[in-house]
Amino acid sequence: MPDRFLIDLHCHILPALDDGALDLSDSLAMGRQAAADGIEAICATPHIRHDHDVRIEQLAGRREEVNQRLREEGVPVTVLQGGEVAETAVEGLSEEELSRVTLGDGDWVLLEPAPGPLSESLIRRVEHLAERGRRALIAHPERHLSADMYERIAALVAAGALVQATADFFLRERTADGMRSLAEAGLIHVLSSDAHSSLGGRPVQMSEPFAVLAGIEPVAPQIEWMQETAPRAIVAGGELVLSFGPSV
Repeated sequence: MPDRFLIDLHCHILPALDDGALDLSDSLAMGRQAAADGIEAICATPHIRHDHDVRIEQLAGRREEVNQRLREEGVPVTVLQGGEVAETAVEGLSEEELSRVTLGDGDWVLLEPAPGPLSESLIRRVEHLAERGRRALIAHPERHLSADMYERIAALVAAGALVQATADFFLRERTADGMRSLAEAGLIHVLSSDAHSSLGGRPVQMSEPFAVLAGIEPVAPQIEWMQETAPRAIVAGGELVLSFGPSV
């Protein structure tokens, strides 16, 4: 097991809620995957958007149910609060609702871009969150390909956002080169699993993708910031200053 303390900021570990874990057994298996990889904390980030009937007021109870079972089973993983908030939904959330889907105890909101290329509307939502005292962590922008994707991500960073990339994509032959290019351009700040189940798809794993990042020369000096400093500050509500910038 890796000796570093890892935090997974984006994981659909809560059972029978959205398109994530099927049941509590699946959630526990995801917790075991995390523990085996050295992950000690997971932000539960169910989809907050119109096509999933997620009741924000019930999330705390759902998390405690999973945490209790993890403790009973001796799995050394803690599930923290969070949500994957669609950019089209964020403006409709009340202050109380928004506070219940921030990542951990901080003010960061995991913001899911609308389908298609990244657009000016996403920057407006980042600015909207800033006006409400929140900061945006942009979820998996690598899914939103366009000719000017790099420039659009750089504009989001300039607006105060940080970027979360999907860890497993660094290990897939089809996506590895593109992910490497994003990292080399300084457009990736943290990795997360975005795992949905223990039964298939992306695993709750980040150590191997971080090892890949450590082998990319422009990124290597930032690994500790990306792997530990930034995730810790995000979930704890601590001060976080970006230690590197886009090179596009």
